[in-house]
Amino acid sequence: MLEEAFGRRDHRSRHYQSAARIVGRLARSVEILVSVPCVIFEDDHLLAVNKPAGLNTHAPAPHAGEGIYDWLRHREPRWARLSIIHRLDKETSGVIVFSKTELANRSLTEQFSRGSVRKKYLLLTDRPVRRKELAVKCAVIRAGQKYVARPTHVGGVQAETCFHVVRSSSDGTLIEAEPLTGKTHQIRVHAAASGFPILGDTLYGGAPAARVHLHAQELTLRHPATGGEMTLTASVDFSADTRLTLRSALIDSRETNAHRLIHGASDGWPGWYVDRLGDFLLSQSDQPLTPAQRETLAHWLDVFSLHGSYHKLLTRQVGKTNVAQAHKVLGDDAPAEFVVRENGVEFALGFNEGCSVGLFLDQRDNRRRFLTGHVAAGFALFNAERGTRKAELEILNTFTYTCGFSVCAAKAGARTTSLDLSKKYLEWGKRNFALNQLDPAGHDFIYGDVFAWLRRLAKKQRRFDCVVLDPPTFSRSKQHRAFQAEKDYGELVVAALSVLKGNGVLLASTNAAKLSPQEFLEQVTGAVRAAQRSIIQQHYAPQPPDFPITRAEPAYLKTVWLRVG
Repeated sequence: MLEEAFGRRDHRSRHYQSAARIVGRLARSVEILVSVPCVIFEDDHLLAVNKPAGLNTHAPAPHAGEGIYDWLRHREPRWARLSIIHRLDKETSGVIVFSKTELANRSLTEQFSRGSVRKKYLLLTDRPVRRKELAVKCAVIRAGQKYVARPTHVGGVQAETCFHVVRSSSDGTLIEAEPLTGKTHQIRVHAAASGFPILGDTLYGGAPAARVHLHAQELTLRHPATGGEMTLTASVDFSADTRLTLRSALIDSRETNAHRLIHGASDGWPGWYVDRLGDFLLSQSDQPLTPAQRETLAHWLDVFSLHGSYHKLLTRQVGKTNVAQAHKVLGDDAPAEFVVRENGVEFALGFNEGCSVGLFLDQRDNRRRFLTGHVAAGFALFNAERGTRKAELEILNTFTYTCGFSVCAAKAGARTTSLDLSKKYLEWGKRNFALNQLDPAGHDFIYGDVFAWLRRLAKKQRRFDCVVLDPPTFSRSKQHRAFQAEKDYGELVVAALSVLKGNGVLLASTNAAKLSPQEFLEQVTGAVRAAQRSIIQQHYAPQPPDFPITRAEPAYLKTVWLRVG
């Protein structure tokens, strides 16, 4: 088998295990403080990662989801000045290097421009390859949505690629490709023109497959500070499940064991959503499980060594979604309450609590921002110039549910006030505090209507450094008329601003599918203007990459962070 020839690892290990081979004296390496599995090398000047297939190098459009560059740049303060030097196509995996300093930016730009950076790729084809060695040189010309090869005398951009057959088997032929020039789609065009289109590359005549089987395996360059030659390498397992590979490249399972595994049509299963929740899987759809879906769940129970799998049947009616009780479909019964881990924080979940299990997984990256105190590049959650100690910071978490944001803020040292219309969920939140060795007695938990309490807190002159708004799409209480996010979010923002300190931070989020990102932002920013407040900083945060955004599965979660004067 082809994967055996390439030394496939046990399926329980991460598929991306990479290394940097360095020649010459390098600048002092910096400690990687937070584990990001796709990082293969970092020092004061460079950051190199193994980009998974299915993730853009950079965001293709506003509100269209982050590329790996955007995701990294906004994740850590030391990565805020990352610059893109080169790119890989969305469906191509492998080594990308970013500059962290002006020196590195100038040096790498010059090296790539003069063609001194050596690149090696691996590709897999299911077509016969008649020659072991092949050099292709021709013009590459754009033709609509793709590029075509033309003889050199025709004119156009000249491109040259050397191909070398590594191994052939019943699964296909593995080929090493070394582009001597750096033209868009060069390897894909040259492989197709030579009669062996890349498996999965249907744009250029390849057979359909789960991914484009093209991987940037090796990048050799000179270090910008020392001049020493260094080679960055990243291995690949083309047989690996691309959905799992993307998640394992971005989510460290030692810190997080609760995340989405299948996000509907974006992952090839329209209408089907699967989450890993610690030792269990939760499947959700509006149809009973098919044999293929049951087989997938059984396979993942084995891959992750999990205990059992549950399924919830969603019944959609006009204006609402009814959720049947989750029922076990495979493996062992789950306890009434079990614990999962997210960014090192523990949360109690349960399958018998209606629509949700106790944690909205799509808010993972936003909860992490409270843990780190870092919203985005150049946007600290709390302004250090104010001289406020963390212990003095006050966070108001409205529609708190089980207090996920509050727990993370408290872990970072802030004092929190959690406000919700459900006593049950507030008690659940207190258990989450206790799970993380946080004393609930040191924090406030308020039962009641959010609008009524915002008025009451404002009247008492209570002010907070940060206010969190993550309301349900629709809600109703005795103290306030029905709330609909599509038309009432601006009113909620105005009410929240009445208790937000000057230079405070507002987190506004909604999962209202009918509300476009542009409409949501206009409601929020318009409300700030209506309240005669000013926006000092603004960062739009899309849903995390394990909830991939595609045309077939558009974005539903909208979040904006604002520093308000």
